[in-house]
Amino acid sequence: MTTEVRLALLGCGAIARYHLDAIKGHVSRVSVTACIDADATRASAYAAETGGTAFASLDDAISADAFDAISIMLPHDLHESTTLKCLAAGKHVMLEKPMAPTLEASARILDAARASGRVFMLAENAQYWPEVVAALNLIREGEIGDLVTGRAAFVSEYNPYWFTGQAWRLSQARTGGGITIDGGSHWVRPMRMWFGNITRVVGVVGYPMEEMQGDSLMRSLVQFESGVYASYDGLMVNTPLGPQESWRITGTDGEIVIGGFPGGGVTLYNRKHRGGRSLEGTWGYAMSFVGENQDFINAILDGAPLAAGPEDSLQELRVAHAIYRSAASGAWETV
Repeated sequence: MTTEVRLALLGCGAIARYHLDAIKGHVSRVSVTACIDADATRASAYAAETGGTAFASLDDAISADAFDAISIMLPHDLHESTTLKCLAAGKHVMLEKPMAPTLEASARILDAARASGRVFMLAENAQYWPEVVAALNLIREGEIGDLVTGRAAFVSEYNPYWFTGQAWRLSQARTGGGITIDGGSHWVRPMRMWFGNITRVVGVVGYPMEEMQGDSLMRSLVQFESGVYASYDGLMVNTPLGPQESWRITGTDGEIVIGGFPGGGVTLYNRKHRGGRSLEGTWGYAMSFVGENQDFINAILDGAPLAAGPEDSLQELRVAHAIYRSAASGAWETV
């Protein structure tokens, strides 16, 4: 009986750093045994840190039987081909979001995953973001009453760290769009956790950041199955920005405010705490990768259900595409 998962990291770039920092000392029953990257320097650096073996290609790592499960952290246009190859080789797969640039490619991935009998997980770490989970608990405890509306704001100054050696993120063809389809999913998932599924959207997109071919500005309204509306905005510009919270959740008895990215804590405002009560906790975006990776390992070793299955995780991509359709049509679009 397998007691530890041999994990491969495919793509040793910026997001791999978050995954590895989470795994080291925080995630049990896993060891990184393969570090795969076309850039030999990056693969070797991660291999030296983990004690794993560096590989220049996925084919080489599969041929060497170097791993049982893999975390795929590649450009969006490579998601389908690499996921299908790994599933065909009998590997468990955790795939970074979005599943693929298109819904058609995503459907093919889901079909292959179901046929493989292996664990397939879409890596939407917002499901485990400590602030998001804390807000969900407050809502379930009735601290702000019935939900009235919300506001989500994915706002960030252009950070070269995310684009150094990753020029693909600036390519509309490779990402499938811009910030709405890329980082925007981290703001949609929490709204779905709190309010339920989104049924329709209306929105606009813009292109203020010259470096990015896809959208770097998005403003939208979303409607949930309950009939509740929320605003959802995205912005990335190469200029200094003022502070802004990531989410504001309004209920009949109060509000929950979550500080700005990458990690700003949780404040509760209600009749008992009109001046605000700041919750204590270990906050921050980076912490979300701990729960995400542990969920993947538990699913492999224990057969435990994922917090959100891959079919459910496809909804973020559907919302992004609906916003793009709305920006073109100028009308409300169904998700």
